[in-house]
Amino acid sequence: MIALVCLATSTPARALDRQGSAHAGSSDVVTRGVGVSGTLTLGSSLYNPTYAARPDNSGLALMRYAAHADVDLVGARLSIPIDLNLLSNRLAPRFEKLAPSEFDFIVGVTSTNRVGPGALEVGVRVERDAPVAHGNYTQTYVDARARYLYSFAHTFPGLASAMRGGDVRGWVTLGGFAFNPSYAARPDNTGLALLRYAVHAEASTAQGHLALGLDATMFTDRNVNAVRPSELDFTVNLMGHAEPFDFQIAYERDMPVDRHGLVQHFVYALASWSFSAHRAPPRAVEPTEPEGIESPPDVPIVEEPADARPQSERKNISKSARSSDVSTMAKRAT
Repeated sequence: MIALVCLATSTPARALDRQGSAHAGSSDVVTRGVGVSGTLTLGSSLYNPTYAARPDNSGLALMRYAAHADVDLVGARLSIPIDLNLLSNRLAPRFEKLAPSEFDFIVGVTSTNRVGPGALEVGVRVERDAPVAHGNYTQTYVDARARYLYSFAHTFPGLASAMRGGDVRGWVTLGGFAFNPSYAARPDNTGLALLRYAVHAEASTAQGHLALGLDATMFTDRNVNAVRPSELDFTVNLMGHAEPFDFQIAYERDMPVDRHGLVQHFVYALASWSFSAHRAPPRAVEPTEPEGIESPPDVPIVEEPADARPQSERKNISKSARSSDVSTMAKRAT
C-alpha cells in the first residue's frame, strides 16, 4: 500500500512505494478502445511518528496530494500509467504547511491480459522523487513488475450473494529494480533494494460499499541477500465506496526483518475521486456488393386472397361443380 504521510525523527526514513496498480487492480480486462481513467486523492496523517517531507528525510510530512491515470491505447493491452505525488511539510510556518515540499513523478508502460481465471499485468516504470523548494537530493529508479490480478467472485459465482454483493479480490506481485542507485532496502535507508514481493487482498460487502484491505510488501537487499527479504511493510485499511468516491482509514507498519533497526508506523486517512472516459472501437462494417454489380430485385410473394363468401354458399357451389363434372363424364362415356 502506498504510504501517505508521517512525522520524521532524526533517524532517516526512506521514501515508500507510490506506484498505483494499473486500472485500480481490476481483473476485468478491456482489450480494445482508447480511453483515460484514474483517481484524484487528498490525504492527511492522523498519527505519524517517522515519515519525512522530502527525499533527504528532512521536515515532517503532513498532507498528501496524489493523482493516478491510466492512458489506454489498445484497451488494457497497452497502457501508460502515470502517478503524481506531492507531500507537504508540517514544520513549515502557517499556511506553508499545505504547500508541497516533495514531488514524485512515475510513468511507465503496462500490458494486462486475461490469463486463467484472472489477469496478468506486466510493466516497466520510472520513478523520480525530488524536493520542491529546499535541498537537491533526489531518488530515481527503473523497475519491472509482473502482477497477477484475481477475483474470487468471478471464479465462484455464489460468493457474491454470500457476501451480499461483495467479492474477495486482489493481486500478487513480483518485481525487480533494473536500475536503482538510491532506493533503500530497509526503513532506515540502509542497503539497496533489488526484488519486491507484494500481496494485496480485499474483502468487500454491502454491494461493494464497505471493504477491508490487507497489504504486505517485502524488499530484498542486493548487497546482502538478493532473495531473502530485508523489509516487510504491512498495512490494514478500512474502506468505504460511494461511486465515484472512496474513503479509507489505514494503519501501516514498516519494519526490517533481517536485523534490528527503525520501525515506521502511522495512521492516515484518504479521500479519492475516480474518473473514466473511454471511446469504443468502431463497429465492423457489413460487406457490400462490388461496384457495377446490382443485386437482383426482391420478388414479392403474392398470396391468393381467401374466399370471403359464406361457408353455406361455398358448399352449394362445390356440390354444383361436382354434379357438373359427373354429367360431363357421362356424356363422354356415351
